[in-house]
Amino acid sequence: MAKLPHFYMSPAGIGRGRRQRDFPPGTPHPVDVHVGSRVRLRRTMLGMSQEKLGEAVGLTFQQIQKYERGANRIGCSRIYQFSSILDVPVAFFFQDMPAEVLSGKAKKASAGGMADHAQDALDDDPLARQETLELVRAYYRIQDEKIRKRVYDLLRSMANLPDEN
Repeated sequence: MAKLPHFYMSPAGIGRGRRQRDFPPGTPHPVDVHVGSRVRLRRTMLGMSQEKLGEAVGLTFQQIQKYERGANRIGCSRIYQFSSILDVPVAFFFQDMPAEVLSGKAKKASAGGMADHAQDALDDDPLARQETLELVRAYYRIQDEKIRKRVYDLLRSMANLPDEN
């Protein structure tokens, strides 16, 4: 049996993970915040609204909001549904987890700060910005491959990136 990191263990070393009471009341667990932010990232990248995602899994958009903030935990079956709908592997939701979460050193007092940190990281991610998403969608609407390649080359030259030859 594989040994789990200590933050998945109960005080007796077996079981259910860090108890919610280890964090201030109303504070989401950092793992829940991270997984929720990954749901939001992928949903946004696909241009899908919270309402559409909610309809796909039989939830309201308010429930999707709570998942994305980490306020509500996402169960295994729901993560599996999200992976199918959002067309990503289940592991996607756990990728790029902050080191303090992976090491189990997320402090009780800073758990709320972890939620803010995860949100800030998502907001700072240029791939999650609306402008980026609209640009990518517009780019792929260009039907002619030669024109699309010329637009690509133009953008690379404007950004002072070297040619890809």
